[in-house]
Amino acid sequence: MTEAARRDRVFLVVVDNSEEHHVALQYACLRVRKSGGRVALLRVIEPPGQTEWAGVGALMAEEQRDEAEKLLSGLAVQVQDLTGGYPILLIREGDPRDELLALLAEESPISILVLAAGADSGGPGPLISALTGRFASRVRVPITIVPAGITAAELERVT
Repeated sequence: MTEAARRDRVFLVVVDNSEEHHVALQYACLRVRKSGGRVALLRVIEPPGQTEWAGVGALMAEEQRDEAEKLLSGLAVQVQDLTGGYPILLIREGDPRDELLALLAEESPISILVLAAGADSGGPGPLISALTGRFASRVRVPITIVPAGITAAELERVT
């Protein structure tokens, strides 16, 4: 792989409310640090439900966006500390699966999708289930699935 290709690789991590996304983020950062590229962070906020007053819905949407920006800004500092580079920050509104698939279908720089499997016995998680099952044909990049229980030492060894 050429140096230019290494620089152009983008590892996308979906930032959701699960604890597992931290493992995916750690893996992506280690891969970037060791082999080049950038990290991208995607936060999908769900639109507010129907309200009787439009102003309330707009306020709720603004609060969700502010929270997403704060979360991504905090994670961006971690990414910069681990990789030496600032990540690409992406915020979308809608269904997480649909927005992720739309992003991957666009002419985006995403090279590899990094997800962490669910930590409990309820299965790998809704995104992994969807992307490796019914919607697998719509995924245009490789997917790396990181076990939720992997240790920092194991991450270092496999990256």
